[in-house]
Amino acid sequence: MQEDSPVQNENTPDTAQTEQPQRGGRRNRLIVLSAAALVALGLGGVAVATTGNDHPAPAAVSLDAQSRAEAASRADRSARESSTPVAPAASPTPSPSAASASPTPTKTATAKAKPKPKATKPTPAWVDPMPGAAVTSCYGQRWGTLHAGIDLALPSGTPIRAAAAGTVTQAGDASDGYGNSVFIDHGNGYLTNYAHQSRVAVAVGQKVKAGQVIGYEGATGDSTGPHLHFEVHQGMWNQIDPAPFMRAHGVDLGC
Repeated sequence: MQEDSPVQNENTPDTAQTEQPQRGGRRNRLIVLSAAALVALGLGGVAVATTGNDHPAPAAVSLDAQSRAEAASRADRSARESSTPVAPAASPTPSPSAASASPTPTKTATAKAKPKPKATKPTPAWVDPMPGAAVTSCYGQRWGTLHAGIDLALPSGTPIRAAAAGTVTQAGDASDGYGNSVFIDHGNGYLTNYAHQSRVAVAVGQKVKAGQVIGYEGATGDSTGPHLHFEVHQGMWNQIDPAPFMRAHGVDLGC
């Protein structure tokens, strides 16, 4: 009787055949672990299993650099073409000395200039006692007697003015043929007399100025009609020709 030899079961895996899959599984696990380690360390971003090539393809790296360059270029153009205005740099504040040194702006030519006040002409020391009057008689002999003054005629009531500043020494009718008359002492040895007035406007002792109204033309006293009889006295009763005297003081009475 032949000894039963162990019969190999067809379903029993062969030892040699089972060892190869085990070694292949270990190798696969090593590759996966290596790739995971590379990802964890950030060295490649993507694990590429290659055989026979020690250097990975640089396509991914160059594409990433090109994309960054294009993005930077677009960003630069957008900054240049932006419509937002760039605020100018603040100008330095001028120092007080520089501000004071700047010239004061002049007024424009279109600005209306203020009218200058009209200069008032000073009143002359001597004036015409009745400006614009017609001369009806000059100083000199008339009808055999001395006419000791100049007669000036205008309508009755015309104002009579002091020939120069002085003090009134007589005003009114003194019953001496002059009618209403005014004597003014000018304080320089000369007096003036204004006779035949219709009305006197000053009083004895009053100070008057050259050109001030002292009365009004009339025909009182020994008169043939309205007029002013004007005399110049050197001393109280020493009548002199008024024409040359007044001319010497800048007034032409027409004689």
